[in-house]
Amino acid sequence: MDHEREAAEAEPPSSEPPSSRSSAAGLGRPLFPATATDRERAAPFPQSERSRDFRRRFFPQASANDWNDWRWQLRHRIRDLAGLARVIRLSEDERSAVAGHTGPLPVGITPYYASLLSETDPQQPLRRTHVPVNGEYLRTDGESDDPLGEDHDAAVPGVVHRYPDRVLFLTSGFCSTYCRYCTRSRMVGGGGEYTFSLSQWQRGIDYIAANPQIRDVLLSGGDPLTIATEKLEWLLSRLRAIPHVEFLRIGTKVPLVLPQRVTRDLTRMLRRYHPLWMSLHVTHPDELTPEVAESTARLADAGIPLGSQTVLLRGINDDLATMRTMMHGLLKLRVKPYYLYQCDPISGSAHFRTSVQTGLDLIAGLRGHTTGYAVPQFVVDTPGGGGKIALLPNNVVGRDGDDLLLRNFEGNIYRYPDPQHR
Repeated sequence: MDHEREAAEAEPPSSEPPSSRSSAAGLGRPLFPATATDRERAAPFPQSERSRDFRRRFFPQASANDWNDWRWQLRHRIRDLAGLARVIRLSEDERSAVAGHTGPLPVGITPYYASLLSETDPQQPLRRTHVPVNGEYLRTDGESDDPLGEDHDAAVPGVVHRYPDRVLFLTSGFCSTYCRYCTRSRMVGGGGEYTFSLSQWQRGIDYIAANPQIRDVLLSGGDPLTIATEKLEWLLSRLRAIPHVEFLRIGTKVPLVLPQRVTRDLTRMLRRYHPLWMSLHVTHPDELTPEVAESTARLADAGIPLGSQTVLLRGINDDLATMRTMMHGLLKLRVKPYYLYQCDPISGSAHFRTSVQTGLDLIAGLRGHTTGYAVPQFVVDTPGGGGKIALLPNNVVGRDGDDLLLRNFEGNIYRYPDPQHR
């Protein structure tokens, strides 16, 4: 059994029952949308011209309705060398890296997201983040398969309890699209010893119920939004029924790589479990397409506060112009820039990592030069399970008597009277 088949079996897309297609006037059209699929086709998802051109070129048998069906997108993911070579001109580095891949974190790219990749430029940011190169197989000092020590802090399988009042609930090992710098590359896409099931979920639910100090549950994975709607609701309803769980969060990249998944049925279900928050994994402004504008609008209109989480990546989003454009674009989509992560030292990530100073310089370049809402927190999730540590440019210059000396965004020094410091 190959890794993609393992992943698909671990978390398959929903299989809706066949619709009862009552016809009107003998035309074979349903009198009303009988199933979730029919309802979504009655309210179609927008398609950009780029998506339409890509579909016509590479999936000519697919209709617009097929393309807008998230299950169709999952079934037609690009998963191997032949699939990649059909839609992009692979470099020798990419070709040999894909051919030599074994183990978890396989190639997996939805047709929609493949439409955003450059056909000819292997240095295009989105292509670099999703097409393997041989740098993945070079392990440097300080890297590890589980740099954040999540396995060590797992109270029960799939539940990481590191902070006193909150837990990370790993729901699945499946993602619709695999990022090459994934901090959980050890377990996604067929991670061997890592399995996920309803019985494992129940153990996690029981653990949370037995620990009243837990008030916040973050669902992650893999990607929780690849789980069938009815199954995800099963989990959310049981977590919401625990009296001391005050709010739920979902960490996901699906609205960016599989925006068609954000169906009306999904948002109707999610809004039943407020307060519910969502953190979106956003990498580059090229991801902010008309389709993503629709997926984020549906979530925001359902009353779900949206925040972004961005991994700082060398040559991809580590310049100020790219970062500012992305943060401004997110605000226009009603997504609050929340975290900018220093790239975790996952095995094989050296070609993605920048210096910490690069992140500090980016924050300094944003702070004061744009709205504060557009400035994320820059954090290092410390190796060994130390948790997130926020870093800021050093704007405290020193003291002069009772005055604190502070540097502003223009580099000028100002005094703040602070006699109480004694």
